[in-house]
Amino acid sequence: MKKKVAVVGATGIAGQQFLTALENHPWFEVVALAGSPRSAGKTYEDALKTPSGQINWWQNEAIPKKYKQMVVELATELDPKKVDIVFTAVESDAARELEPLYAKHRPTISTASAFRMEDDVPLLIPGVNTNHVSLIKKQQANRDWQGFVIPIPNCTTYGLACSLAPLHKAFGVKGVVMTSMQATSGAGRNGGVLSLDMLDNLVPYIPKEEEKVEIETQKILGTLEEDQVKDAAFGVSCTCTRVPVTDGHTETVFVATDKPAPASEVEKAFREYQTGLEGLPSAPKDFYLVHDDPFHPQPRIDRDKDGGMSTHIGRIRDDKVLSGTKYVLLSHNTKAGAAKGAILIAEYLCHTGVI
Repeated sequence: MKKKVAVVGATGIAGQQFLTALENHPWFEVVALAGSPRSAGKTYEDALKTPSGQINWWQNEAIPKKYKQMVVELATELDPKKVDIVFTAVESDAARELEPLYAKHRPTISTASAFRMEDDVPLLIPGVNTNHVSLIKKQQANRDWQGFVIPIPNCTTYGLACSLAPLHKAFGVKGVVMTSMQATSGAGRNGGVLSLDMLDNLVPYIPKEEEKVEIETQKILGTLEEDQVKDAAFGVSCTCTRVPVTDGHTETVFVATDKPAPASEVEKAFREYQTGLEGLPSAPKDFYLVHDDPFHPQPRIDRDKDGGMSTHIGRIRDDKVLSGTKYVLLSHNTKAGAAKGAILIAEYLCHTGVI
């Protein structure tokens, strides 16, 4: 029997990503949609309509028919006890208010940043730091919750942390310098990424992005000691930019390592890394897709391979300045770094009996 799930923030871009990914999911069934007072009480299709009649559906796939006539509930009145899992796709301020209401009773998997850096909240990437799941018990005890909150990382953090995991295990990481070239979809439909802003242009600053990437990466790759995460000791320095690409974040990464990391051994570390995600519906066939062609990865060509869930690694080279390695990575910000990444967390927790 499929587990019943609710999607909160269902009319937004991230909520739409959840519905697209969950339409034919073998383990989960969407039985409730929730949103703001503007959407509440309307059918999902009507909630997407503007006063002029335009339907604000931003996915490449059509609106799944099964959701069109579902009535959107008011998020603050959603009863989490009628479902098994709550997926939230709301802004951070709303998440701070809503997610504790749901987590008091049910597992709540979030795309928001509100609880990412809380001491008793795991910032989870299945296959990278799955042992951090044990923080759930501490969270439940601290907050007197039957459920819990697990947020996914920032979409830029996701690809970087994934790429560093095998290197940290094999060689030890001493320091990281990264520059991102981020897709416009990461900014939603906000000003600063309109077509005339991005055409023939690059925006060299994304507010708060660099700080998020730096501290989140250290938490994800930190060690669990006595029910708390001790941040990874290595520093992360990054510059985050926006480029005229629709989906897929590209990053150039320079890594200083404790042990020598020749390119051939780095490639081997990626190819042989074991994630333990076999059998999960959203897990990619290749968690790391290593490219031999130096002209790859490219967002338009490579981002959707393996359902957009692979982290692509290319141009692996020795770095003589930092005494380590350097490479180019690509990850799909609106799939692996958003809704499908959150769904993979839920799958892993079900597979391991946590849910």
